[in-house]
Amino acid sequence: MKSLCIYFTDKDKVELVEESVPPVGAGQVLVRARKSLISTGTECICLGRLFEEGTHWDRWVKYPFPPGYSMMGVVEQVGEGVTNLQPGDRVVFQRSHRQWHVIDASLPVKVLDGVSDEDASWFALAMIAQNAVRAAQHQLGDNVVIIGAGLLGQLTVQYLRLTGARQIIVVDPAELRLKMAKEHGATTVIAKKIQDAREEVLALTDGKGAEVVYDITGIASVFAPALTLLRRFGKLILLGDTGEPSQQFLTGDVITKGLRIIGTHASNPPEVSTDHTPWTQEEMFRLFFTYVARGDMRVNDLITHRFSPHEAPQAYHMLRHDRSSAMGVVFDWTGL
Repeated sequence: MKSLCIYFTDKDKVELVEESVPPVGAGQVLVRARKSLISTGTECICLGRLFEEGTHWDRWVKYPFPPGYSMMGVVEQVGEGVTNLQPGDRVVFQRSHRQWHVIDASLPVKVLDGVSDEDASWFALAMIAQNAVRAAQHQLGDNVVIIGAGLLGQLTVQYLRLTGARQIIVVDPAELRLKMAKEHGATTVIAKKIQDAREEVLALTDGKGAEVVYDITGIASVFAPALTLLRRFGKLILLGDTGEPSQQFLTGDVITKGLRIIGTHASNPPEVSTDHTPWTQEEMFRLFFTYVARGDMRVNDLITHRFSPHEAPQAYHMLRHDRSSAMGVVFDWTGL
């Protein structure tokens, strides 16, 4: 059996490759892909090599590179000794865009009934945003600024609405993104670059600044002006992972205001849930499914493009050259 796979084979070069599917061994399962969500920011950085030499990006991205980490599929076969899964189970797991997967049976997480295949494919990005919101340790009534209303920004807006923020102020120059943010819980949207938004943010926060600011852009030049939006003892959450960290600069606000800068990453959650550190990636996946199933979060209306995997070169070309009109971009594997 052959599996259709998507690879970045060089800078800005996307190719479809057929690979043999290995046999299912003891403790493994065979999963057929149904939907996978493109992580537009991360995957475009990888495809365009938009990072400095010597960074963790540079160490990670080696061609041929298999993009993607937000896969939803159905179990087709289980290996010897597997008891937690059975054929027909809908599952999610963090693996690249490909048609068939033979993986360890401990990796997939079952999708909650009431959550659609497409909605489930958002699980990985939802975990990344949820991890950042947990790191901020919000209090009721926080004034919060989100810089960047892409996929992670939209998810963060919804989590913040659930935490009881007083204001959720979203800054992004793209009107479509701001419209979506407003529909999903943003209290105020500012259609400007962050360098031009400071006075408006201060006016909204009685001149004090926000308790928490999220930099979700991955753009190095955003870091310094983001610091100026915080009130005394405020927190800047770095959720966007820039490929140019040498271009991020501190301002005097860090010292004079006693600011805290908190970096967050998908690898931060503990592998095992304990009484003191209960929120593993898997537990955050399950909470996201709970919110979606009961209508506390919505992601399906954030999907703007659906592609067959055969259209992968066109999909990534669109994202690399103008993704301002794109939000959720899904590969539909069910037609293969």
